[in-house]
Amino acid sequence: MNMEIQSYIGNFTPQAGLHERALRIFEALDIAESSRTDYKSRIGLFLEFIQEHPFNRNSFLEFKRHLAARNDISVSTKSKYLTVARVFLKELNKQGIIPADITQNVKSFQQTKKHKKFGLNQSEVDLLLAEIDQLPENFSNVRLKAIIALLIYQGLRQVEVIRLDVEDISPGQMTALVHGKGRDDKEPIDLHPHTVEALTHYMAYCKVRSGPLFVSNSNNNQSGRLSTRSIRNIVTTFLKDLSIRNSTHGFRHYFTTKLIELFSNDLLTVAKFTRHKSVETLQVYNDNVSRKNNLPKYYEAFNK
Repeated sequence: MNMEIQSYIGNFTPQAGLHERALRIFEALDIAESSRTDYKSRIGLFLEFIQEHPFNRNSFLEFKRHLAARNDISVSTKSKYLTVARVFLKELNKQGIIPADITQNVKSFQQTKKHKKFGLNQSEVDLLLAEIDQLPENFSNVRLKAIIALLIYQGLRQVEVIRLDVEDISPGQMTALVHGKGRDDKEPIDLHPHTVEALTHYMAYCKVRSGPLFVSNSNNNQSGRLSTRSIRNIVTTFLKDLSIRNSTHGFRHYFTTKLIELFSNDLLTVAKFTRHKSVETLQVYNDNVSRKNNLPKYYEAFNK
């Protein structure tokens, strides 16, 4: 086996050749485009490892131990690198390039299911909404208000925001069609009245009549669809101006937590609004809500 693998590695040295083979393998996978991009960006670490260490039956396990010994990256990041290497090696085995699946019986990194990052709290949202109403009316600020409405009142993900087209919005019906994460088709959602108001004003004021809902007003990408990076920069810049230390995804945490509190832990109902595929994911939010609700009792236990 070692000779066959070493022969394969040798055929693709220097590393650039091996890297090209990895990119072609990922290009042929039936996966979401975001996953494909992530795989391509992360595979380099494993390829560097096997260039520096003789490839053998235990290479995948040795790579895991190499990741485990690093203190400069989180367990979550280690798990992503390991997953990419696992997918790559399994595909090599399927294609007959290596004679065995060397990823078998090697476990993934164990991660806590508890959230390590928390969403915006109510006081931060109140501050944000008060400040955004005071902004002078121009293209950027009207667009910002519409984006914030989708984050706060609809709990949309960044990628769902940028995928929206004008044709997806039905103000009269108070609905929108959202292309969700990991979905092949768009699904209808109900829009909050505040969202309808913000979107209607944005489309009229900024004269966005068809195509991408959120477009750029920069010289480099005039009227082009905003990217997830652009959305993130627009929102986090506004948060920083208010001294709020959080991320764009923090709005989805806020949205989900708010609904769990409102619907008294009815996770099936909450899932209809948040569009989580698994109620188990929502249970993590539910546990956080319960923990916060029980804190006063915990404090009181040691005050007596």
